Parts: sequence; C-alpha cells; structure tokens
Amino acid sequence: MDLAGALATLPANPRIVVSGNHATPWHTLGLLDAALGEYRLWVLNGQPGLPDRDGVTLETSFVGPGMRRSPRLSYVPSRLSMVPTLFARELPPDAVVLHTTRPRGGAVSLGVEVNVLPAALESVRRRGGVVIAQVNDRMPWTYGDAVVDLDLVDVLVEADAPLPTAPVTTIDDASARIGELVAARVSDGATLQAGIGAVPDATLHGLTGRSGLRVWTEMFSDSVLALEKVGALDRNVPISASFLFGSPELLDWVDGNERVDMVRTEETNNPARIARNPAMVSVNTALQVDLFGQANASRINARIHSGFGGQTDFIVGALHSAGGQAFIALRSWHPKADCSTVVPMVDEPITSFQMSAIVTEQGLAEVFGRDQREQARQIIEFAAHPAVRDELREEAVALGLW
Repeated sequence: MDLAGALATLPANPRIVVSGNHATPWHTLGLLDAALGEYRLWVLNGQPGLPDRDGVTLETSFVGPGMRRSPRLSYVPSRLSMVPTLFARELPPDAVVLHTTRPRGGAVSLGVEVNVLPAALESVRRRGGVVIAQVNDRMPWTYGDAVVDLDLVDVLVEADAPLPTAPVTTIDDASARIGELVAARVSDGATLQAGIGAVPDATLHGLTGRSGLRVWTEMFSDSVLALEKVGALDRNVPISASFLFGSPELLDWVDGNERVDMVRTEETNNPARIARNPAMVSVNTALQVDLFGQANASRINARIHSGFGGQTDFIVGALHSAGGQAFIALRSWHPKADCSTVVPMVDEPITSFQMSAIVTEQGLAEVFGRDQREQARQIIEFAAHPAVRDELREEAVALGLW
C-alpha cells in the first residue's frame, strides 16, 4: 500500500496521531495535509510549523508553541498517564504517523519519542486503521518500547533529515541557586525525574558528587549524560524515560545504547510505578504558586498555555515513594510579566498541590506535613520575593492563614 492508497481508506474528518515534541515527521505531515481537506491532528506539545488552516483541528492534551494561540485548538485536559486511555476509549485514532529509524531485523525504532505512541498504535490497529512511518537514517536506534514490529506498519515514507537539537542552556544565578537548594536535598541512591531547562539542569549538575543515582523520568536531556560521565549513576539500573531532547552528542550517545530504556507513557507516568522507585525525587515548575501550596502550571488569563503534562503523575508518585520528595521550583519574580510568582491565591485552575516543598532563589519553603498556617508562613518567609512579603502577610490575615 502506498501513502495515497492508505489515506484513501480513512473516514471523513479522521483523527490522525503524529509523533510530537521534537520528533514530528514534518515531510509526511506535509504530504498528508496536502491530501486531506479535513482532519483532526492529535499531537503532543506541537511545535511551530504545524498545519493550521480551516479544515484542520489541532487536538492535544499538552499544548505546544505551534498550537497555543490557534483558534482551531481543541484542548482535552488529561494527565499524561491517562492519554493512552483516551486513545482506547474517547479519542480513538484512525491513523498514526510515526517518525522512525530505517527497518532493521524486521523492526523499526521510535528513537527519541516513545511517549503515547505505542498506545495510539495499538488502538489504531484494533480499529483497522492505518500506520505510517517516516523512516529517517538520522533517527537514533533506542530500545524498550521504542522497538516496533515492522508488520504493524502499513506504509513507509523515506525522508532523511537532521533531528532538532536543544540549544545550550545558560544557567543564570537564580536557576543556579534553586538547583543548589534542591540538590542539597537529594541523597545517594535517589531516583531522579527532571525535565529540560535551566533549573533542572542546575539541579542535576549539582549532583555530580553523588553516587548510585537512578533515573526514572518522563524525559531527559544532556544533564543526565553529564551524570553518567562522572559515574554518579547506578550502572546496574537502566536510564528509563519516555522521550528525550538534547545535543547532537546526546543523540549519538543514545544510538544503540542499551543503557537507555525507552518506556511508554502509561508506565513511566503511572504514579504507582513511580512510587516503587527508591527515594523518588520529582522536580517540576509552575507559573504561579499560592499561600495554600497550590500551583498553576497550565493557564495564563484562563487560557490554556500548556497542560497537566506529567506533573500531577510524578508529584503523587514521588510522595508515595519511600523517602520520596516532590519539588515545585520557580523564580520568585516573573521577569517578563514583572510580578511575583507567589500570590495569595491562584486565580487560575490548579495544576497540582501538596508538593514536598516550593523552591525559589529566595529559599526553600516546606509544605508537606505542615498545617495551612505554617505552609503560608514558610512560603512567605522563604519562597516569596522580599518586595511582596508584607503584602502577602496582609493577604494571609484576610485568608485566615496568619
């Protein structure tokens, strides 16, 4: 079957799931967009360049920069661990477009992006839908759930192209201080979850003197490679993740590397599975936190900015882990909006709450296990910017927290 023949079998206004984040199969997506007048494009963290025109509905449970302000956005709130359930029930796909390696031994590898794709593939095969793979010699071969039997793929589209790589992250003074505070709470033998960005990078780079560390995370970048290089990771435990994004060196390192185990989302983000990791340390960020220890990481002016992602999954899982901790780490002052990120009470829908501590460059505020007045005091005294502490104390009185 060729691509045109496969697309001709689709129903009207089909739902098409494509590899997201930084593994979008751009060439094949362009061919698909030219062939279909109307369809629903489901993509996780869609990047700039997505088809955005009349006839295309941009579906997702995590909004990326390529869809954030589109009038055609259809946001479906969901924890990332539950997206595979959506594919099996409420949002079944009619086609799945993968970005893979060239076939090898009767299989292809999903490379840098596993995530929700295995669940989408299984759902579409049950429905008799279409699976298309854009094969790319530049895609690194990774193992685990990344390996897909070639018999499950209907159409192969040849399209070699360099993969996007992450810019070098500059760790500013505020991020370095936050990373230092979090790293001080991480012991030898802990299990790490952290994303990409200056704060996670600073945290992980602050752990180069530890030993026996493990990685169980939604995604990872070069900061994990840095820990591997200095021997801080437990060599007997695989690095488990669902997707990755980093430098050309990182892509070369993961290619054919059995140390890296790529795991499907409903496993990596399962709170019960996360909880089985020893001393699980989860580091996430937010747009705002309030005196009740609530975090908004999803919305600005009530409009969706991103989504739940894996934050709720990992906070719950980490807190159930023996010796586990969950941190919300953010700057105390938003440089672009020129306002405090610590507010009396968030006025947006809440993304998460009941973390172990809130960390800013000002300090670390203990939250878990404290009563609400002590939570508020800790957040004001240790996390909030000095310029707003008096105002926050007055608001805390009005809220019955002081």
